[in-house]
Amino acid sequence: MKSLFGNYLPLAMNAIDKCSFPLSFLAYEGADIDSWRSTTRAKVMELLSFQADPCPMQARVDRSYVKDGLVVEHVSYDQPFGPRTEGILLYPSERTGKLPAVVALHDHGGFKYFGKEKLVELDDEPEIMKEFKQAAYEGSSWATKLAKRGYAVFVPDVFLWGSRKTDVESVPDEYVLPVLREEPDSRAYIEAYNQFAGEYESMVAKTLFLAGTTWPGIMAYEDRRAVDYLLTRPEVDGDRIGCGGLSGGGLRTIYLAGLDDRIKCAVCVGFMSTNREVVAHRIQRHTWMMHVPHLSSYLDMPDILSLSGPNAVMVQYDIDDPLWTIEGQEESDRKLKAIYEKMGAGDRYRGLFYPGPHKFDNQMQEDAFRWLDQWLFNDGNTVL
Repeated sequence: MKSLFGNYLPLAMNAIDKCSFPLSFLAYEGADIDSWRSTTRAKVMELLSFQADPCPMQARVDRSYVKDGLVVEHVSYDQPFGPRTEGILLYPSERTGKLPAVVALHDHGGFKYFGKEKLVELDDEPEIMKEFKQAAYEGSSWATKLAKRGYAVFVPDVFLWGSRKTDVESVPDEYVLPVLREEPDSRAYIEAYNQFAGEYESMVAKTLFLAGTTWPGIMAYEDRRAVDYLLTRPEVDGDRIGCGGLSGGGLRTIYLAGLDDRIKCAVCVGFMSTNREVVAHRIQRHTWMMHVPHLSSYLDMPDILSLSGPNAVMVQYDIDDPLWTIEGQEESDRKLKAIYEKMGAGDRYRGLFYPGPHKFDNQMQEDAFRWLDQWLFNDGNTVL
């Protein structure tokens, strides 16, 4: 069988087969979960290699209105680098007491022009956004749907998307001419920008790696800062915060839930496999934003998410997802089940498999929402 790594695939397979994942909880011989988690998180943070300079948040609400029973707030806050992060906070206009909260993490989707807008129902959506939502989310704005169930839902842009995207005016013209030729905000402009941004990923990764840091390190920092923002809000119960997302949002879920104790429940959608199967069969399908040098020497992909244990985790797998082999998904599911059983928390992991391609459709959303309800609303009691 031919490989994109050609005749050197055996080199890569020999290397990944030597990875014993010594920091996996399955390899841990002690009984103290907290000690294992602390040691393992420290290694992950070391490999992520990103320490942000101190930066006041300077958060503000830029616009607020009520729509269909929800308060919709367009907010922004500073980062130590780049433009202000913009996000959308949604919560019921009629509420009593503090609300459970969810950080809704937008996908990659090959669509960097927009970020938060992919998950929120907004007026005057461009047709290109409606088409994207139909393909990825069965036409739903799932953050809006979840807020209507009684949650405070925060949807922030992340590094290189939406308000945090690369400013084409700051890049040499020869790299962005197809974008500059188009009318700003037109469909042609958006498509040209997404094309540029996809091709530019190798430049991003090379620059960050040589600078001694990583793209996932920056991404994970920004998502933890989103939790910092949520905790400033009087509407939010800081002891009941969850997160979730599809695809790149699933990757973001892995790191946010895995590294931040404030996340009590997580739903990872369409982003889970063993690293071996990715190396062997699916490397061409993936973005640079998932790569952390040397991490496979210590942990497999499911192990990173398991750092959230014994907090509740659901993983939703699409059986015909072209991003992953079914073997890699099934092995990840077995591994996560074994880890949670070893932790004495078998009921706090659930892996569900769905027919069809890469997506987070309405049935998957309903199952995810019920999982969040169970652990953030009902103290672990099953939602009927």
